[in-house]
Amino acid sequence: MSQPTPEQLIEEQLRAAQGGGGVIEYLLHRLKPHLPPWLAGIGTGVVSWPAHIYWADNAAATAGLTLASVALTGATWAAGKSTTAQRRLHSAVTVAAGTSWFTAAAIAGPDAGPLAGLYFIGGPALALSWNIRQILRRNPDATGSADGGIWEKVGLAKTMTTKADAAPNKATIGYQLPRGELTTDDVSKALPKLASALDVPPNAVRHAPDPESASRGEIVIVPRDLLKNTVPCPGPSHPGGSIADPVHVGIYEDGTPAVMYFPGDSTAARNAMHLLVMGMTGSGKSEGGLTALAEVVTRRDVVVWASDPAKAEQTFGPLLPALDWAALDVPSTKAMVAALHAVIPARTAWLAKYGYKQWEPACAEPQADGSPGMPYLIGWFEEAAKTLRETDEDALTGIAQEARSAGVSLVVSMQRASHNQVSTDTRASLGSSWCHGVRNDTDAGFALDDDVLDAGAAPHAWKDKKPGYSYLVANGIPETFWATPLRDYLSAREYLEWVALTFADIRAAVDPVTSQAAAKVAGRHYTQRPRYPLPGAPDTQPAQEDTTMPTHAPRAVAQAADDDQAVAFTAYDGYDQDDEDLDNIDPEQEIPLPTTVLQFSERPPTTPKIKLTPKQARQAMEDLLQEFEDEGRTIVRPADFMEHCDRHGRSRAWVSGQVAQFVMVGRLAETEETGVYRIVRDDEDEAA
Repeated sequence: MSQPTPEQLIEEQLRAAQGGGGVIEYLLHRLKPHLPPWLAGIGTGVVSWPAHIYWADNAAATAGLTLASVALTGATWAAGKSTTAQRRLHSAVTVAAGTSWFTAAAIAGPDAGPLAGLYFIGGPALALSWNIRQILRRNPDATGSADGGIWEKVGLAKTMTTKADAAPNKATIGYQLPRGELTTDDVSKALPKLASALDVPPNAVRHAPDPESASRGEIVIVPRDLLKNTVPCPGPSHPGGSIADPVHVGIYEDGTPAVMYFPGDSTAARNAMHLLVMGMTGSGKSEGGLTALAEVVTRRDVVVWASDPAKAEQTFGPLLPALDWAALDVPSTKAMVAALHAVIPARTAWLAKYGYKQWEPACAEPQADGSPGMPYLIGWFEEAAKTLRETDEDALTGIAQEARSAGVSLVVSMQRASHNQVSTDTRASLGSSWCHGVRNDTDAGFALDDDVLDAGAAPHAWKDKKPGYSYLVANGIPETFWATPLRDYLSAREYLEWVALTFADIRAAVDPVTSQAAAKVAGRHYTQRPRYPLPGAPDTQPAQEDTTMPTHAPRAVAQAADDDQAVAFTAYDGYDQDDEDLDNIDPEQEIPLPTTVLQFSERPPTTPKIKLTPKQARQAMEDLLQEFEDEGRTIVRPADFMEHCDRHGRSRAWVSGQVAQFVMVGRLAETEETGVYRIVRDDEDEAA
């Protein structure tokens, strides 16, 4: 017995995957294949009445109907020559019975003699016989169907359909190729034609070959794009956890979270990850990277060194306080590259000393001899093309080849990882890739392997039209997801500021081994690396150097340090000589003390600041928000709070952090317009 053709199976699965309406639509869909024989029987009975009226006493019509019945039966028998004997006989008997009854009914009348009984018994019996035959065509014991249909249309003739499964918005079709005639590579080449035949987008059809067979595999069809809506970041997945826990960066089209793993895991046979992040301008590459970094800095045992010599603070901005080292110009980026080279042998020596084959969470804890632990280290190079142009295309090769064993992951982010941007050795050593929209299939090949592209991955179909769409090919991710699109989570600036502030206390500091190795080669670029204030902290950090006033300092300078209201000028004893005596000054002589301070004017008075404790300042912000609500306002912006930040003795960054806190606790709600928030009233919370 034969099965339905592949085209029928795929059509049915697509219909199920796309979803229907209610119960009635589902029943109609299931009944439709069985209706034709019943409709033919009903139509024959209805037409027999007007036929009898016109031809009851017409001898010529009687002869014509008889001849037509015989001819139609013979034509059916002849047409069934290419099919099975059972189908041929069944078809001929059905046509003969139907035409014979119609001829008799047209001449004698449908209700004459036994004709009515034959109609109501024989008609349903014939229709049911065809329904039974149709049901039995689905033989669960059969190994497959070699019908032509859609397989033949796309150049895969003789291919058998082995299974058909449906899930919400997903159809999976198993196949068996004719051995010795076709391979799974032929199926991969036929994917665009298959998408055309099914009338779905090019990247809606994916191919999953069976790794144990060159003639078997599955075709996965996802007819609808469920990623078209922006997916806001749901928050930290493992707040305060280890960097060994999965880092959540987005969601696949079937709702599965998209994750990546940085450290290796010997129990899972997974190596540490080096990652290439690629995508053209406008593809959402940097936004996806920020989401991943925001996840990373919520963990307790990782340190991040990040570089962006092209955009400086523009990309990392809100997360800068959470980074141990931010190299935002070319000189400091070169120093960071040199430091990463230097810390690798120092870290591997430390790991070997304490018996670790690779980094694991226990490394970040104090060791048995009391020495401090060693956090994981991530070196993130944003806009790496500029870094490689200013240094050398192989500048990161050594790091990529050696850093895994030292508990270091390298992330290289660039728009196009072409041969003239980055060396093939570096690209080969990275191993994992996160590819967003690219300009063409050539660019896609710089980030994704041929196997992934052959399986249906097509980032060049998105270009910059679908920011945030991406493919993730990385250690620890099942191969079945490599060619499956995902949508990066989108992290609002307020969320990033909240992350930087909230997890500051649990965030790890760099260990002495890594710090000393970096300081030796990077010098002041590392030891004097800038520190960025947390949201809510004063704009100016306390000075780190010794600020004690030397004993020989001019008194006017000391006075200015104590009284910033005066503009002072200092006169010194011993320096009121005429110009001609200046040549006689001993350059080694100690600077004399000042004798006179001339005050020219008073600085304009400033508005006195209210000195509040952090708790009082937060309460002042809550009171201010309550004032806005009492005024009847429903919409606010951070700028509405900014005019009060000086009065409260707090920085603008602190105010932004407090606004983010209001959002997180549900006091404010985001709107469709960036930077505009809706005040959530108490009665709304109760209703919710």
